[in-house]
Amino acid sequence: MSEARPLPVFSEEAIRAAVTDEMALEAADRAFRALGRGRVTVPAPFAWDFPEVRGEVHVKGAHLHGSALFTFKVATGFFGNLEMGVPTGSGMVLMFDSNTGFPRGVLADNGYLTDLRTAAAGALAASHLTMERPLAVGLIGAGVQAYLQSRLLASVREVASVAVWSRSSVRRERLRDRLIGELGAKARAVETVEEAVAEADLVLTATPSRAPIVEPGWTRKGVTIVAIGADGPAKQELAAEVVAGADKVVTDLTAQCVVLGELRSAVEAGLMGPDDVYAELGEIVIGRRPGREGNETIVCDLTGVGAQDAAMTESAFIELSGRETRVHTAP
Repeated sequence: MSEARPLPVFSEEAIRAAVTDEMALEAADRAFRALGRGRVTVPAPFAWDFPEVRGEVHVKGAHLHGSALFTFKVATGFFGNLEMGVPTGSGMVLMFDSNTGFPRGVLADNGYLTDLRTAAAGALAASHLTMERPLAVGLIGAGVQAYLQSRLLASVREVASVAVWSRSSVRRERLRDRLIGELGAKARAVETVEEAVAEADLVLTATPSRAPIVEPGWTRKGVTIVAIGADGPAKQELAAEVVAGADKVVTDLTAQCVVLGELRSAVEAGLMGPDDVYAELGEIVIGRRPGREGNETIVCDLTGVGAQDAAMTESAFIELSGRETRVHTAP
């Protein structure tokens, strides 16, 4: 038995035109509420590397219980592309009917939805884990994700200032200018990580680093650190002592973070165990555990969960399917 309906394939251009930051924030909230309530099926992600070109491939899938769709996503990051002047990220998402298993569509987003849902998770974490005041932000990284983190953060918190650091002076100055021009942010480019984080209320790390960037003693008491880059077992942005020394460690999914995230390095160093994690973000979003309660230091380890992709791409697919968007069909 087969279904003789054409399979729509939506282009990156159509996706970018249809999907808003507000949709991404709503999808992040929905995904983490489902995670907090245990209403998601999330198979373990898998990945592999292409070290000769600094490339990596990630495959994640999920089904939010009650949804008519489930998803599988392939996302790539080939960081050698920078030298060729082409984007480092790409990928696509496959949509399936959760009642019949039949494919329903392809979102050929070139990684845009992954970038957007990652930024939305960072903003969601910030909304629950930072102090409710204009924030001084230390931004570590100057790529697409660093920009999107800044853009979506501005939807949930007032940003007083942004200090941008990247290994590349050209990239950090370019992002500084973009934050000033597009977001009206009071932004500056700085030469060291320590300078970027020293006075920050919120530190956002968004790099593919494989060695610690943020060291103990560099941040002040009461900081919130949202670590985004470590999504593989060889990646690390925070020294293990930074993670273990926090008053609260929050994860997107503890079982995944202990293998892929910043939590992994702290556990492997013998500084803490999985049971020392304060909460998963979903538990905080649904009110099962409080978020920020005072002048406490919080580390939030975000490795990227398939539930985020399921919620984000379902919202995009429904919006696109309801539009008079011109698509082509698979043969």
